[in-house]
Amino acid sequence: MMQTMQRFGGAMFTPVLFFTYSGIIIAITIMLTNPSIVGGLADSDSFWYKFWTTIQNGGWTIFNQMELIFVAALPLGLAKKAQARAGIEALLIYLTFNYFINSILSFWGPSFGVDFSIDISKGASGTGLDMIAGIKTLDTNILGAILIASISVWIHNRYFETKLPEWLGVFQGSSLVGLIGFFIMLPLALITCYVWPVVQQGISGLQDFMVSAGVIGIWIYNFLNRVLIPTGLHHFIYMPFLWGPAAVDEGLQKYWLQHLNEFAASTQPIKELFPEGAFLMFGTEKVFAPLGVAAAFYFTAKPEKKKQVLALLIPAVLTAILAGITEPFEFTFLFVAPILFVIYALISATMNTIMYAFGVSGNFNSGLIDWVTQNWLPLFQHHWPTYVTQIVIGLLFMVIYFFVFKFLIERFNFATPGREPDQVETKLYRKEDYKKRQRDEVATASSESGGSQFTLAAASYLEALGGRDNIQSVTNCATRLRVTVNDESLIATDSVFKSAGAHGVVRNGKAIQIIIGLSVPQVREEFERLMNIEIN
Repeated sequence: MMQTMQRFGGAMFTPVLFFTYSGIIIAITIMLTNPSIVGGLADSDSFWYKFWTTIQNGGWTIFNQMELIFVAALPLGLAKKAQARAGIEALLIYLTFNYFINSILSFWGPSFGVDFSIDISKGASGTGLDMIAGIKTLDTNILGAILIASISVWIHNRYFETKLPEWLGVFQGSSLVGLIGFFIMLPLALITCYVWPVVQQGISGLQDFMVSAGVIGIWIYNFLNRVLIPTGLHHFIYMPFLWGPAAVDEGLQKYWLQHLNEFAASTQPIKELFPEGAFLMFGTEKVFAPLGVAAAFYFTAKPEKKKQVLALLIPAVLTAILAGITEPFEFTFLFVAPILFVIYALISATMNTIMYAFGVSGNFNSGLIDWVTQNWLPLFQHHWPTYVTQIVIGLLFMVIYFFVFKFLIERFNFATPGREPDQVETKLYRKEDYKKRQRDEVATASSESGGSQFTLAAASYLEALGGRDNIQSVTNCATRLRVTVNDESLIATDSVFKSAGAHGVVRNGKAIQIIIGLSVPQVREEFERLMNIEIN
C-alpha cells in the first residue's frame, strides 16, 4: 500500500509543475491590467489591456483544463509500460465517462436530484455542474479526474499486452484498453449520477468545517504537511486544498488568482477577504527556515569544514527560498538526525499558525518569487501592514530556528554537515570505481544523448539499486527518483548513493526514494534508457 501511495504521489507531480509558471504569468498580467497600478493603460479599449489580457487567458490554461491535464499526465507516472499510449487511453476513457453522464442527466436529471437545465455558459460555480472539453457534466473536479485516470491505468497495466486471436488482432493494445474502459464507464457514470450530488453536499460541509477549524486545525494541517515529507504522503495533505475542493470548489490557488484584483482594490483585511488562506501558509517555512537552519549548520561545523558546508548549503537554501523547493535543503540533515526534522515541522507549523492569527493570509504555498508576484506587488498598496507583520514574525522565527537547531546539534553532537568524522568527506563526490564498472553502458548512453553527468548519475544509481533486473518500476516527483525494486536486500548503503551525488535515500520496504534535486527528470530519462540498453 505504501509503495502504491508513494508512486501515486510522484505521478501527481508531472501536472503540478505546470502551475508554478502559470500562476506567475497570471499574477503579472493581472497587475498590468489593474487601473490602480497602471492607470489609463488598463482601459479595456486600449491595445495594452487587450495584449496583456490575451497573455493572461493563455496563463489560465492549466487551471481551466486541470482535469484533462491530470488525466493525461498521471499515466506517465503510473503506467508500467507504454506510458504515452496510456495517457491517450486515459483521456479517451475520461471523455467517454463524461459523455455518459451528460446523456444520463439530460434524460433523467430530476431522478437524480440534478437540475441539468441550468445554463452554465457564464459560469458553473455553485451549480454542481461543469464543462469538460465542451461536455456539460457533473463537477467531479480533480477527484473525478484522478479516479478515472487510475482506473484507466489499471486497465492498461492489466490488459495492454494481452494477446488476442489473430482475427481479433485489431482490438489488441490500446484498442482493447479503450474498449474495456468504455464498458466500465457506463455503470460508473450511472453510479456517479446517484452518488456524486450527495458527495458534493458532504464537500460543502467539509469546506465550512475547514474554514472554521480554528488555530488547532490549522496547526495540525501545517504540521502534517511538513512532517510527512520523507514519506511523500504530504501530497495527500495539501493537494485537495490547492487544486481540489477541500476549501473552495475550484481549489485555493485558482480562487486566489481569480479574486486577486478584488482583493487588491479592497481595504478590508486579507484574512477576512480570504480566510481559506490558512491552508496556503506552508510556504513561509520555505523562506524563513532555510536561513536559520543553515546558519546553525555553519556555526556548528568544524572550522576547517566551514567552506565546504557553505558550498553544500548555499545552492540548496537559495532553491528553497526562491523556488519553494525545500527537499534538497531538508534532506541534507534529515538522515543524520531525523529528530531535527520533527523539530523543524513543529516550529514551522507554529510559525504559520501565529502568522495567520496575526492577520497574514494569501497564496504563500511556494517560494519568494511567487510571494512577490502573487501577493506583495499586487496587494501592497492597501495591505502592506500585513506583509510587514509577516516579515517581522518570519525573522523572529528565523532566529528561533537558528538557536534551537544550534543548541540541539551541540547538545546531542549530531553529525550535521561539517561535523562528520575526519575520515568522512563533507563534499559530495562520485567514486571512480562506479564510473569504471558502468563504462560500457555510460559510453553507449552518452553517445546517444550528447553526454552527461545525468547519465553518469543514473548509471551509478542503477547499479546501487541492484541493477536493471532488480527494478520493478520508476517514476519521479520534483526532486526525488521513486523506484520500486524486487529485492531490497540488493540495494547499496546510503553512502554509495550520496557518493554518486544524491542528497539521501528514503527506504520503505521495496519502495525507494533517491533524493536528487531539481535535475531528477533528466536523471530519470537516462535511468530508464540505461535499463533498456543491452550489455555487451
